[in-house]
Amino acid sequence: MATEIKVPVLPESVSDATIATWHKKVGDSVARDENIVDLETDKVVLEVPSTVEGVIKELKYAEGDTVTSQQVLAIIEEGAAPAKSAEAPKAEPAAGAEQVQPKAEAAKAEAAAPASTRPAPVSGGAADLPPGARFTAVTQGIDPSQVEGTGRRGAVTKEDLVNYASGKTPGVSGGARPEERVPMTRIRKRIAERLMQSKDSIAMLTSFNEVNLGKVMALRKQLGEQFQKDHGIKLGFMSFFAKAAANALAKYPVVNASVDGDDIIYHGYADISIAVSTDRGLVTPVLRNVERMGFADVEKSIADYATKARDGKLALDDLQGGTFTITNGGTFGSLMSTPIVNPPQSAILGMHAIKERAIVENGQVVAAPMMYIALSYDHRIIDGKDAVLFLVDIKNQLENPHRMLLGL
Repeated sequence: MATEIKVPVLPESVSDATIATWHKKVGDSVARDENIVDLETDKVVLEVPSTVEGVIKELKYAEGDTVTSQQVLAIIEEGAAPAKSAEAPKAEPAAGAEQVQPKAEAAKAEAAAPASTRPAPVSGGAADLPPGARFTAVTQGIDPSQVEGTGRRGAVTKEDLVNYASGKTPGVSGGARPEERVPMTRIRKRIAERLMQSKDSIAMLTSFNEVNLGKVMALRKQLGEQFQKDHGIKLGFMSFFAKAAANALAKYPVVNASVDGDDIIYHGYADISIAVSTDRGLVTPVLRNVERMGFADVEKSIADYATKARDGKLALDDLQGGTFTITNGGTFGSLMSTPIVNPPQSAILGMHAIKERAIVENGQVVAAPMMYIALSYDHRIIDGKDAVLFLVDIKNQLENPHRMLLGL
């Protein structure tokens, strides 16, 4: 029996999707719940699994084609067995063998090179890459084993592949300096549109302050081990900032509001978007009702979102909504920045690197772990007074963490 595999129902905010990568071809066998194709939307990469066990009979679209909700992607002959070649030794290699072949060829090339100049392998085949990087490798015809990775533990990122294709980096074996025009991914185009929308539609202003995180660091040192033992997650800085922001948003509701035409919408809850950097771009999964969450809940949710974001597993619902955003450029060493508001939100809090600096405390010059914090806001509805008081409130909570625990 033939079974149709369709595009999942997309939310109203997502009109269509692009076929990023087919993981199966016509004639391949497929197991129930096995991923067949990756669909790239403006926000996330969706995996489309098979609903039955069988053999791929037909693929309706090619990689790069645009599809909409409920369009038929593929036809699977349920229960059928894959066709076998008459000559087993000359049979077409399986998908796993195809992924190993580039490694074998690279190994032969390395064996022929002098030992002193032979580079160490840095990556496997395209199947080992994140979805965005894999899509770039496939569409550009790049062998990832020839690209020098700059990611964590030498992993090849999408930026590495783009630079390699444009000739900005020579790769592990040197080579020519080609140039090629690379189209933006759907997510990158959406990010660009949102940034321009923010620039063109918001009267944005940024206020700054600095925070002494000495007491927060002392609290983490004192209770961090017990916290991890009880909750199974490390006590980080983000939970302090998220809870401080939720408390301050309750005191200054206009910072948590949004503009809709000529109306201001006040939100009686703190749904805080947390900016997470991935190989495919910046995403902002949402922590719902942070005002009701404990520190452990915040840390676990952030860790879960970070893992799903880097594995390309974020769902569309994870990114919907949000009344306020926190971004941490300090993870990359940023000392100060002016973060851009994410419409229709009206404000965003920027965290930065913690640096020991000399400050005056009780008449004495001491070294303290200081962080600059920034609040960018929509000046159409948020006055400077409210923005500054909001930022001062966050500063006071972080410099006196017990106030946060008591809701002061």
